[in-house]
Amino acid sequence: MRLLLVEDDNHVAAALSAVLARHGFEVVHARNGEEALRALLPPDTNDPAKSDKSAKSGFGVVLLDLGLPDQDGYEVCGKIRKRTATPVIMVTARADVRSRIHGLNLGADDYVVKPYDTGELLARIHAVSRRTVPEEAAGPADDSLSLGPVRIELPTRQVSVAGQSVQLTRKEFDLLALLAQRPGVVFRREQIISEVWRTSWEGTGRTLEVHVASLRSKLRSPALIETVRGVGYRLVAPAQG
Repeated sequence: MRLLLVEDDNHVAAALSAVLARHGFEVVHARNGEEALRALLPPDTNDPAKSDKSAKSGFGVVLLDLGLPDQDGYEVCGKIRKRTATPVIMVTARADVRSRIHGLNLGADDYVVKPYDTGELLARIHAVSRRTVPEEAAGPADDSLSLGPVRIELPTRQVSVAGQSVQLTRKEFDLLALLAQRPGVVFRREQIISEVWRTSWEGTGRTLEVHVASLRSKLRSPALIETVRGVGYRLVAPAQG
């Protein structure tokens, strides 16, 4: 995923960019509001007469610091939201409730207060990006997903391999459906535990490993779910043809 980091402190930006890169993000750094808007908005969308919230920015998420040198981050958020639906997470030291409400009213998708836990920030990035998956990436209209011989029927929670039904437990299906939402995207272990088991990572790591191993066996495709060492798992869509 490409991510736009809007942060005027080069040291903070460098440290955060390194962390994000280790988790599979391609980070573009903008040092002020003007740089951010140029990077984010296609030329035609700078014309109000041609503005369209469906415009594609090329970024999955914007991390927007509010204390920018050239213009207030709230103002930048408002301009972004008038031109594109790209998710915006405000990252700021302003912790008061009124500031948070103001940011959300301007169209921010989330609001993270400094200092923050990196794991929480990563989880929030993944959460807002999933809520705004582009229509072309959201899967077939009949709520089914095909991954080579594996077919997942979301409404009925049925899975088949080469036309033969495969019996999965509830958690196995939930895990597979989560990974299948975005093939190729790395889901962090903590994030998977939180969303599938609705609990924290402590003491649940072995459970996740067992479920992944079981899925690989039942789907007869060990390579379908790839382990990303030190990070988590991703679903690898089989090559077409």
